This record gives sequence, structure tokens and C-alpha cells, in this order.
Amino acid sequence: MPLKPIPTGAFTRIAVGIDRPEDVVVGKDGRVFASDHQSAVAEIHSDGSFTRMGPKGGAPNGINMDLQGRVLIANFGIYDGEPGPLQRFDPATGIHETLAAEVEGRKLTSSNYPVLDRAGNIWCANSTDAPTWPEALDGRPDGFIFVLRPDGSTSLAAEGLKFPNGLALSDDDAFLYCAQTSGADVLRFPILPGGKLGLGERYGPVLGRLLGRGEALGEHDQDLGYTDGVGLDADGNVWVCLPAANKVVAITPTGEVVTVVHDPSGQTVNHPTNVTWGGRDLTDLYIGSIRADYVLKAKSPVPGQPQIHQR
Repeated sequence: MPLKPIPTGAFTRIAVGIDRPEDVVVGKDGRVFASDHQSAVAEIHSDGSFTRMGPKGGAPNGINMDLQGRVLIANFGIYDGEPGPLQRFDPATGIHETLAAEVEGRKLTSSNYPVLDRAGNIWCANSTDAPTWPEALDGRPDGFIFVLRPDGSTSLAAEGLKFPNGLALSDDDAFLYCAQTSGADVLRFPILPGGKLGLGERYGPVLGRLLGRGEALGEHDQDLGYTDGVGLDADGNVWVCLPAANKVVAITPTGEVVTVVHDPSGQTVNHPTNVTWGGRDLTDLYIGSIRADYVLKAKSPVPGQPQIHQR
């Protein structure tokens, strides 16, 4: 299917009043959940309202779901000067637990996005060890990807990354895609047996420029390439959120970059951070934001690739 741009007027605002809805996940049963700074997670109802669930703590960031319908939460604790563990919340029981707080002696400070593969491994990024959030995007290569295996063991899977952010799996679980925010690009890692990663390589081109030393965000930011969340559609296109540019692009399997969403004004699409698909045919597109107090919903030109919990 052709990747047609989605006009900003096609989006509906839902969950208005939510706090920092960085990501959205849709269960196989159609239930929709979003990150929320005031709780563990928020459920978005069919009428667009939302209900907060679980305790407040840190900054719930990228979220996903396991096969039991429990929500996996990457807590970006550095945002509030708190720890940043990988957590899990069960909407059925209300149980909120920490799955991993450190990996190989390295404390998790900025867990960012979790994905689950068919083998039961949870892959997650820890973006930075910077002491404060404002220092995190200065290009330091201190981020890493870690894996939590079904037996509870953890290990570092990739190191020396420039703010690893959103993650996505290929349809066959052969590759892990990772947005490298301070690299303005996307990396692709081959997945090896035993919950390990091979050498990562850039997938597609650099997606924009980075701010120069002393340069601040201003009126000419639509070419900024700070990559955030990523997601794959059914045709294998890798959708990439560019929050500083209020833009979402897609890298096609041939390496072409197509702009799918762009709102230079930021009045509707304001700092988009993650894309998620839901609905019976996976054509309901949800876009989260690190700045807006709502989630966006529209029809996608291409269905999403079903995640493991949606199959």
C-alpha cells in the first residue's frame, strides 16, 4: 500500500488532560493504554476519556504489553531525578512491580522503551547515565540496550550508544531496530540465539540535523533529526518520530524516507514521540507525545505490523 501523508486535520485528540503521554499500547482485546506521569498507566476508553491506574512514580515512558495483558513500563526516571527501572503493571490485579533496576552492576536511570520477542525476551533501552535531563542529549555515547530473559537473568546487549530510544522488532524477530536520538538515525541489530545482539548498523540515512553548540530550539526546527519512537507497519516500513520537528517519517525497505505526518506549527502534532497501531485491522494509528496533554488518533494509510501480544 502507498504511504500517503496524513493531514493534521485527520487527527482526533483523545485522553485530553493526560500528563506526558509518551507512548500508547493496544491489547489484543482492543483495550488502549497510555503512559501517564500521574500514575503507572492510563486506560483510554472508546469515548476518548481516560482512567488512571496504579501508583505515581518517576516518568513512565515507552510502554508495551506481554502475553498476559500486563503493561511493560520503561520508567525514564532521570526526568524527575529518580531511578529509572523496567517495571510491569497488571490492569487485572493492580500489581505494580519492578522487573529490573540494574544490569551487570549498572543502575537503570533512564529506561526508555521495551519490546517482547517470541522467545520471551524483553529488550529495553537505557538512554543515558547523564546526571540530569538537560545534559542527556549532548551526544555522549553512554546509552545501552539490555535484555531481560524469561528466566529472570539480565545482561547488556549493546553499549556505547548515543541516547538509544524507541525499539521495534522485525516481523520475524530477526532484527531489533533502535532510534539513536543523538545520532539522528536508526540502528538495526541482528538478534542472535540466547538473547544476544550482533553488531548494529545504521538503517537508512541520517534523518536531520542536530543542534549546534549553544544553539536553542527556535523557529527553524523542522529539519531537526532527533529520533524518538519507532514502529513497523505491515509493509515493513519503519516509522520514526522526530519530536523536535513535529514530524513522523517512514524508512521504506528500499531506504527511501517518506514524510507521513508533519505539523510545522505544532498546534496538533506537538512533539510526537511514539506510533502504535490498533483496531480490528490494525489501521487505527495512535501517536503519543512528550509535550501535548492528549493522544492523537487517525486512520493509517498502511496497517501496523502486529506485535507479539496482538497475534
